[in-house]
Amino acid sequence: MSAQPAIDRILLATDFGADLYVGQMQARLHALAPGVPCVGLMQDLPPFRPDLAAYLLPALLRDLPRDSLVLCVVDPGVGGERAGLLVRADGHWLIGPDNGLFALVARRAGDGAVWRIGWQPERMSASFHGRDWFAPAAARLVLSEDLELTLLAPADLVGAYWPDERATIVYVDHFGNLMTGVRASGVGAKAVLRVRGQPLPRARTFCEVEPGQAFWYENALGLIEIAVNQGRADRQLALRVGDSVECG
Repeated sequence: MSAQPAIDRILLATDFGADLYVGQMQARLHALAPGVPCVGLMQDLPPFRPDLAAYLLPALLRDLPRDSLVLCVVDPGVGGERAGLLVRADGHWLIGPDNGLFALVARRAGDGAVWRIGWQPERMSASFHGRDWFAPAAARLVLSEDLELTLLAPADLVGAYWPDERATIVYVDHFGNLMTGVRASGVGAKAVLRVRGQPLPRARTFCEVEPGQAFWYENALGLIEIAVNQGRADRQLALRVGDSVECG
């Protein structure tokens, strides 16, 4: 890496939920880099599914403040042989495991690069690399300390050959709305979305359809999202993370 990045904040994105793990990572980051704000971005990425979170991450990055470092952990292979990565993508930085999580971010970046992290702490647990490896690596990056980086080609990442769009539910929010792995900008105005063969109308926003009606729209992240006005699409349509839809 030719120049030290200017990082204004660390953002945590994990599948850890509301348990003790995020707090431990925040405490470790505060101890190692006390002058850098640490903000919880989201802790309910699809559990154990880096192949789905990979399609949500680029959309999340789109509207984040530049010079952010996203410490992202969805890591079902923790303790195994997968590598740790540092990714630069259009003014953002990401640290986490090489399990496909960053494949789409790296591919879509107009100005990007990927490195394998060679540095590891002398002591770390076998089952909590978020706290024991990736958080200290994030602090070292902020503090301009060596991470023993090796430049990689994006084609060498796990997930490099996954499709560019994925017509699958990748996230269910608090309201039961269903985000897909398809960018709305890539479909035509007359595109039809079907759920188990049932076509859903397109609307600009919730108030354009009647209460209780299911529809799809371009959400604030630029993804195709399925919703029900004043209802829960996940329950009404019996869909969950990992389920497929038809888009065309």
